[in-house]
Amino acid sequence: MHGRPRTAPKPEDAAASAAKAQKLRALQSQFLSYHHDRIYTKEALDTSAKLLEINPEYYTAWNYRKLAVEHNVKESESSPESVKSIFDEELKVVENALRQNFKSYGAWHHRKWVLSKGHSSLDHELRLLDRFQKADPRNFHAWNYRRFVAALLGRSVEDELQYTEDLIGNNFSNYSAWHNRSMLLSEILKKKEQESYSQDTISKEYEFVLNALYTDPDDQSGWFYHHWLLDQTSKAKAPLLVSSWPVPGSELVVSGNVSLGDHPLSSFSKVTVALERFPVVLYFNQTVEGVNSSTVAIQCTFVQNEDVTWKPFSPQNSWASKVWVGYLDLSGVDHHSSAPHTVEVKLGHHKGIMSSNGLQLSVPFDLSFRVSVKPLETQSSKDEKLVWEEDKFYACEMPIPCLCYDGISVGNKYEPTTSDWQIGTIAEEISQIRNLLAISDSKIGKITLARLLMAHDVMSSPYATKTVHAEEVLGLYSELMKLDPSHSQYYKDERSLVLLQQLLSSGGTLLKHCFYYGGITSSSTHGPICLRLNNQSISRMGAFDKLLWVQMLDLSDNELHSIEGLEAMQLLHCLNLGRNKLRSFTALDPLRCLKSLKVLNISHNEIGLHSIDTTRYLCSASPLSHNGEVIWHGDDFTPEDADVTNYWEASMVFKSLELTQLDIVGNAVANEKFQSFLLKILPKLQFLDGQNLHRI
Repeated sequence: MHGRPRTAPKPEDAAASAAKAQKLRALQSQFLSYHHDRIYTKEALDTSAKLLEINPEYYTAWNYRKLAVEHNVKESESSPESVKSIFDEELKVVENALRQNFKSYGAWHHRKWVLSKGHSSLDHELRLLDRFQKADPRNFHAWNYRRFVAALLGRSVEDELQYTEDLIGNNFSNYSAWHNRSMLLSEILKKKEQESYSQDTISKEYEFVLNALYTDPDDQSGWFYHHWLLDQTSKAKAPLLVSSWPVPGSELVVSGNVSLGDHPLSSFSKVTVALERFPVVLYFNQTVEGVNSSTVAIQCTFVQNEDVTWKPFSPQNSWASKVWVGYLDLSGVDHHSSAPHTVEVKLGHHKGIMSSNGLQLSVPFDLSFRVSVKPLETQSSKDEKLVWEEDKFYACEMPIPCLCYDGISVGNKYEPTTSDWQIGTIAEEISQIRNLLAISDSKIGKITLARLLMAHDVMSSPYATKTVHAEEVLGLYSELMKLDPSHSQYYKDERSLVLLQQLLSSGGTLLKHCFYYGGITSSSTHGPICLRLNNQSISRMGAFDKLLWVQMLDLSDNELHSIEGLEAMQLLHCLNLGRNKLRSFTALDPLRCLKSLKVLNISHNEIGLHSIDTTRYLCSASPLSHNGEVIWHGDDFTPEDADVTNYWEASMVFKSLELTQLDIVGNAVANEKFQSFLLKILPKLQFLDGQNLHRI
């Protein structure tokens, strides 16, 4: 069992195990002989039955018995009694095997196969299940089998709900009964389309589970069910576009220059990207699919709608994502004309964009912005190095334009994605959990309260422009880190997400973290605008719907171990990840999608200090996860003399980037050999760990 230390076997136990193994080998040899010769006599079947009683996980023996059953049934088709006796014998064999191991996958699967043939009585099955569930109430094989048998018997969902209620009444800790109850209710809620029925059902379930929580606040089973109810209550009715870049109504000046000295980032309205890859980013409140040129129409003078290909950014390598990007080609625009070009983006006017539960994007969105292209200029400051030192930054006093939006500011028709009942129910649960925590210092109760408070904020403001309960939630997670240090990393990550929502929720809080970079000696005007979220104890990134506009980002002196989601920031030009807790180059995977990235600082992390985690690649067609960018080919690396064998992770991340400045000092991997590798794979690199490569 889990948590029990292993001890050396006693001599007599070792002898018994050896004798059992010898007997098993003899049975296997005899059985395989029967199987090979397709012998299905009573003696052969008895041998397989003995073998399965000793080792129920011997799948070949179960498959052999299926073949034997089909053979013997074909021989006995004229006698229904004989056919029934054949299947009844199979049920006995399975029952004997389950007595040996009632968690045997093969045994339960074989029993399902026997019953599916329709020659066996079902009356005995529920009584058998009662025995097994009394022996182990959390045996998920038995619960899966019960759902199978209930369907064959035609038992109503209501009867099965009553069964789970009886079990829970006997033992509040019966997690499997709670789980089965959630599955049964999911089935009911799908069939009953009336919203009022769903609301009444969920309200009654809250009352039911609260009895368990108040009875034993430290038992997790009821809390997990409460969390499931919270998910059912707080989920949005339909997908909603919560952010985009460009922001509707914006006036943009686009430059193809990459030189920091030309300070193209010195205004919120000035951007620098490759002209043939001007990104249009759509950010939804939930995972959606179906974003393409048929469902999203782009109208402008310099590109045809059908020429725009939309790509999802999904860590699961699927064609469904919260974030979708389409690239416009501006290279054909007249660079000598200052006249802006209007771009209109329309989505939701035709069906096709839908969530994983089949709900359509019901609210049409019309986004419009204007863009002009700045003429290409000579890069006057080719050897200008970016220095991330504190004295190089000074406060930004420029008024912040609308960088994100809500349903009113975009001028689109806004329909709430949550109902008054949902908000009211969450408010009631907040009150109930507060009352419970007043009499019990339950850790999972505090987690639940934090989730309820954030769910209430999200439902009250789907565009995350209000964080009414953020301070209280931050306090709860800080308290949990002290109370439950074994799960402190989880609490840190959740706290980080809340903190980011709070910091980026309004222009006022955002302005406190916007700074001009003043380290460009060749410029007499303002330098680039940098969003500085450094030294905030952030361990996980989030709130990317509020960061789509950012071109220069400082995340140094945090506790980041992952940057998942950063791929949505398509404008990112300069990034500081120094002095975090990044453990490998695979943690930098999202950088592959940031084609505008030129300056990167990953110094003083833990890269190379730990062994490579290869488990993420075992079930993927690509070693790295993001869809549509990199497909794994053994000969896909350039140049040929680069040391890919030792640094393939770094190769996959860096080879598609055109970095001009990279800082990697302070990592275990940062030796002369690796620096030599970087020079080969990053031909445009000008600065490496502060050294000017053109002056060496």
